[in-house]
Amino acid sequence: MEFGICFDTHINKWDLIRYAEELGYDSAWVPDSQMIWSDCYAVMALAAQATRRIKIGTGVAIPGTRIAPVTAHSIATINQLAPGRVFLGIGTGHTAMRVMGQHPMRIKDFREYLRVVRALLRGEAVEYTYGGRTREIQFLHRDRHFINLEQPIPIYVAANGPMACQVVGAYGDGWVTVVGSPSEVTRQLSLIQEGARQAGRTLPQPFPATALVGGCVLRPGEKLTDDRVIDETGSMVTAILHFAYEIWKDLGQRPELIPPYFANKWEEYIARVEDFSLPPDKRFRQIHDGHCTFLQPAERKFVTPEAIKATCLVGTPEEIVEQLHQYERVGITGVCLLPPADFQRKVFRDFAELVMPLVRA
Repeated sequence: MEFGICFDTHINKWDLIRYAEELGYDSAWVPDSQMIWSDCYAVMALAAQATRRIKIGTGVAIPGTRIAPVTAHSIATINQLAPGRVFLGIGTGHTAMRVMGQHPMRIKDFREYLRVVRALLRGEAVEYTYGGRTREIQFLHRDRHFINLEQPIPIYVAANGPMACQVVGAYGDGWVTVVGSPSEVTRQLSLIQEGARQAGRTLPQPFPATALVGGCVLRPGEKLTDDRVIDETGSMVTAILHFAYEIWKDLGQRPELIPPYFANKWEEYIARVEDFSLPPDKRFRQIHDGHCTFLQPAERKFVTPEAIKATCLVGTPEEIVEQLHQYERVGITGVCLLPPADFQRKVFRDFAELVMPLVRA
């Protein structure tokens, strides 16, 4: 089981990656969300020069905000600074697109985007269409080392839905997900395998599968209703709540789209959204305010024990280790912790000191 960190992409927080390296973490995932954080490639560049071992990559890159050749060249530039320890995490774009009131990239377009990026990162010439005009493109000046394609850059595709999971199999060297129930993970991995079969690919073994989670290591006597636990998990729980709301709204407001761990608070959350000060076509700015950065005080009531257990690694060190073993049994090979901004170092340290030694013993 690999351990990674993720954080709100702040240009002054590159040092968190160096700190994670000192704590023994395997990877650092830097999100790409232009309306709420700093530029991910700038942060990675600073961290790459200050570290020696930890893997660094996007967590995740958003195709709707950068054309495919730019994404390929940006991550290959980071690979020049940290050769052989760079990866490209990429997804259709939940927050980065929705905080502009836009939808994530369509699966058909995502497939085409990945086809181009994958070929470019292999150093190949590839046909690329821009503005309705198709031309064959390829990186030039390779011998001058503006970018590094000599050390491979794996592509880890973020996916939850069925069609997106098939894209993972077609183009991914690994998978990133917000982990669900064991049966759901098994179903998703089956779809990934089917996508690989249809593309004529054989997936690498073991196949990297990383779960993005919140986390809190409990001390003796602590409960999930305690303030410290809510402080350290709340921004992840509510980010999942906002995501679930967007999916529910976009797909017809069907009851089966409501996650069961939010069911007892759903009507109350709908009432909160309807009470926002902005009109419906602008409410996306309030829905995602604080996204994976801080917990809105008015949303603290939605961080229930059921929601914490469903979206976070939480418990005593021994209980968390058992949760990790359950993940491993269904095919998850790594976890990436995303705490709120004000508690990052503490959560990273708690897992490094209290959980990781038990897993690696």
